[in-house]
Amino acid sequence: MRVYRYLEAGQPEVAVLLGGRLAPVSRIASGLAPAVAGDLDEIVQRGRIPALAAAAAAAVARPDGPRPGDVELLAPLVRPSRIWCVGLNYREHAEDLDASTTTTPVGFMRPAASIVGPGAPIRLPRQSNRVTGEGELVLVLGQTGRDWSAWEAWNAVCAFTLAVDMTAEDLLRQNPRFLTRAKSFDTFLSLGPCLVTPDEIARTSDLSTVRVSTLLDGDPVRANLVRNMTHAPDALVRFFSEDMTWRAGDILLTGTPGAARLRPGARIGAEVAGIGRLENPVEAPS
Repeated sequence: MRVYRYLEAGQPEVAVLLGGRLAPVSRIASGLAPAVAGDLDEIVQRGRIPALAAAAAAAVARPDGPRPGDVELLAPLVRPSRIWCVGLNYREHAEDLDASTTTTPVGFMRPAASIVGPGAPIRLPRQSNRVTGEGELVLVLGQTGRDWSAWEAWNAVCAFTLAVDMTAEDLLRQNPRFLTRAKSFDTFLSLGPCLVTPDEIARTSDLSTVRVSTLLDGDPVRANLVRNMTHAPDALVRFFSEDMTWRAGDILLTGTPGAARLRPGARIGAEVAGIGRLENPVEAPS
């Protein structure tokens, strides 16, 4: 199942892709529709993605709905309860930064205020002369719990999406304690184009064989396979569950195969096989 947020007559809407067209949740499963129109965060945080997938599987495609390419897509999630990120999870990327991967995952958090959606401009800040963007696979948690086994951790993932994660690298190089600032500028986290449930990946390949790419002007500049992560996605969820309670609606960025430097007029993006492509234009400081 693929779930999108988009603008319909100026208002946000949540819809499932059926037969190549968008069918609003309010039409195919009114009991699962959020209290506030377009609030996909509510559906995820209430653990309703499996029920929505079942309703979508039983629904008849509605040919009158728009296609995703005909509407303005929005970030699927805009108020995740926690945005947890993992650094240096690909050995090749760690070598780029003259660093090394670690025996335990490196985690940090970032604010939801930095989120934008597909096609929204990435605004370079005046405070930085070197900003980079990184394509990443994102896990969306659909359950609440802690101290999970590997099986429990994997089954707690209700969906995937993509991220383009921006970093003001020159600020970070001044002092590693500036990581939060270097990641927190407005527009520094693009999410989308939709949420994709795990069965969509299983239809084509095992997740470990999926390629994650960072795109610049539509072309891949760095790419790697999920199996080349130092810490696999399910291992990341399990590991952090030992330290904290995961909550439905949390998202986990799993690391990047490599970064691209951003300049005004460029397009930065991410692509993950089986999930889709996400791109954003880059604008000069205002």
